Amino acid sequence: MVDSGIVDSLFFQTVWNSDIWPSFWQGASPLLAEVDEAEIGPLILSGVLLSLITVFIAAKVGGELCARLNLPSVLGELIGGVVVGVSALHLIVFPEGSEVPASALMNLIQMTSGLEPEGLLRVFSGESEALSVLAELGVIILLFEIGLESDLKELIRVGPQAAVVAIVGVLVPFVAGTTGLIVFFNIGTIPAVFAGAALTATSIGITAKVLAEMQQLSSKEGQIIIGAAVLDDVLGIIVLAVVASLAKTGEIEIVNVIYLVLGAAAFLIGSIFIGRLLSPLFVSLVDQLRTRGQLIITSLIFAFLLSYIAAAIQLESILGAFAAGLILAETSKRRELEEQITPIADMLVPVFFVTVGARTDISVLNPLEPANREGLIIASFLVVVAIIGKTITGYAIFGQPGINRLAVGFGMIPRGEVGLVFAGVGAASGVLSESLDAAIIVMVIVTTFIAPPLLRMVFDQDEGDGTLEAATQAVMEGKAEAADGALTSSTQGGVATAPSAEAES
Repeated sequence: MVDSGIVDSLFFQTVWNSDIWPSFWQGASPLLAEVDEAEIGPLILSGVLLSLITVFIAAKVGGELCARLNLPSVLGELIGGVVVGVSALHLIVFPEGSEVPASALMNLIQMTSGLEPEGLLRVFSGESEALSVLAELGVIILLFEIGLESDLKELIRVGPQAAVVAIVGVLVPFVAGTTGLIVFFNIGTIPAVFAGAALTATSIGITAKVLAEMQQLSSKEGQIIIGAAVLDDVLGIIVLAVVASLAKTGEIEIVNVIYLVLGAAAFLIGSIFIGRLLSPLFVSLVDQLRTRGQLIITSLIFAFLLSYIAAAIQLESILGAFAAGLILAETSKRRELEEQITPIADMLVPVFFVTVGARTDISVLNPLEPANREGLIIASFLVVVAIIGKTITGYAIFGQPGINRLAVGFGMIPRGEVGLVFAGVGAASGVLSESLDAAIIVMVIVTTFIAPPLLRMVFDQDEGDGTLEAATQAVMEGKAEAADGALTSSTQGGVATAPSAEAES
């Protein structure tokens, strides 16, 4: 009796060595490719789910710790992102190029699925793109929420002050940074201009979240900061376009700059003007709808439409979301919409802040690494210019005698993701050296993390001074009332007597 295993072995060898197998393999390879493609989708979804679990845990733990230390929770979300990102645990990592970076989450997926490196890179890229899109949606929702909580009339009223703050906050850091890099560090003109441009940015998302948490968004300082940060975003986009053109061609395309300026002005003014005219129609439409979520879905359609238009004309999509929030804040649905957008913001906004922290590599701060020392020296200069250049903007405000100027200046400090965009574009174009690129990243890290506690400090101090002043005034008024009462009671029959010692005390 012949062993079946020997028969199977002989059959396998015969088929393998014959001409049948290659043709069979060629016919089957598309099928296998389809199977692989079908497997990639669920694995990408698995990676996104694991990443979101990590993001939410990091955001909640970091936010709770900072809240208990009387610090803004957004700072905790940024720190949580640093912990789970490339600087520490390597859980949330974003691939660059064709190599698969170290990622604990991707290692887990590879262990459970047995993927080859090429397939793993496809899963990694898909997961990172999905997470980046969710982060962008998070900042769009954040700016839409900030627009809802803002007062358009107040923004228009403080518009001149906000414009002055924005212009000073762009010109001073840019000129000081560029000149200092050329004079003190002998850096070439184009790299110095690029680094100086990175100093002009302001992260409206970080500042707005801190102001909202401190319930200072509707204050005069908050409105000036938000208005200036929006203008800063527009000016920052224009500056980025100019320096990117300078890096590529060595010359500035004036036509492109004019297009951006006119496009930004037309979009902001036009969208708000037309939106206010059409807002009664929006309210009427929502009132006629009878399906679930009629208000929130209609509002998001409007916000996403303006965000798309802004992106289509080469502006930041967040400007469209902010404009949509400002317009809908003028309607009778404002309070109801604020309540409905909150849970969506609670879910998506932390994704943005955690990913900003996760992308930040704090290893560039290690002075023991010789390659970092030159960058740290340049970074120290950039940090000083970045902080002073924005802080003085508060003192450029005119016609506002009782305003907290230091709070306005501190609110303009964080560079956040906007500064990282400048660094990324500069590094990709090859304009920035490794040390200068590292210096910009350090500047972004320091300004992003230092601004929230500084804002908290100045606003708390301002509230404390106001409380003390009010209490002193109340005591003085109380003394005056007591003295008046004593004088009245001591006047009998037209004869006035001196108030008693008790009344004087």
